[in-house]
Amino acid sequence: MTVNVPGRPVTADAPAALDRHSGAVTAGWAKTWSTSGHERGTSHRERGPSPWEGDRVRPLSRRQIEDRFQDLGVLYEETCGGTRTGNRSRTAFLRRLAGDVRRPGFALLIAENTTLTACAYGFPVRAADPWWQGHDTRLPRLLHGLAVTGGLFAVSGIVVPPRVRTHYQDREWNLARRLQRRLLDDHAPALGVTLVPRTDTETLSAYRAWGWQDVVRDPDGLDPRLPGACRVLVLGP
Repeated sequence: MTVNVPGRPVTADAPAALDRHSGAVTAGWAKTWSTSGHERGTSHRERGPSPWEGDRVRPLSRRQIEDRFQDLGVLYEETCGGTRTGNRSRTAFLRRLAGDVRRPGFALLIAENTTLTACAYGFPVRAADPWWQGHDTRLPRLLHGLAVTGGLFAVSGIVVPPRVRTHYQDREWNLARRLQRRLLDDHAPALGVTLVPRTDTETLSAYRAWGWQDVVRDPDGLDPRLPGACRVLVLGP
């Protein structure tokens, strides 16, 4: 599954204003936006090897991304069933990825065991960024404020095997959850944000199962659920 919304990342230090309000951001985030309802317990022990040990997650530097560019294309081709942008070709995927890699603060993680099994990537995004094109920009004030101050990290793509989308989505060791959490941990205290086409119900369902939340009505009256191509989802640090 590939989701495109689009070494070590080069980022600026988190703004002081965001640091001062990080606790308020998390609290406001929980009160303002609806939860997915998928955060269930993990009381049943899984059989076999620990899922945590199945895939090693690590970042790639820009040079390493260049070296493994075609491998990433093959990964996309092998896992692209049920994408949020449709079943596009490997060439189209690599073209989009090449554009994202050039963005400041871009970061890409891969998961691998004996082979490359998954990847996720993204970059910091601000309010005036063209990335927001496709949805109404009248965001809730809290989210808009974070977009202005640099407190948002766009998870632009998640490429995972179909089983990750359909099995144990609520477990912390689910590979998509591990990848998205690592991206946000590396950019804390940024809030994760992604755009999903309203018509792509499969991807919306998967993201919600992985802990993403829909942006809903702002207490001050601004409603982002106006006619538009994409729905805005957020994931807390």
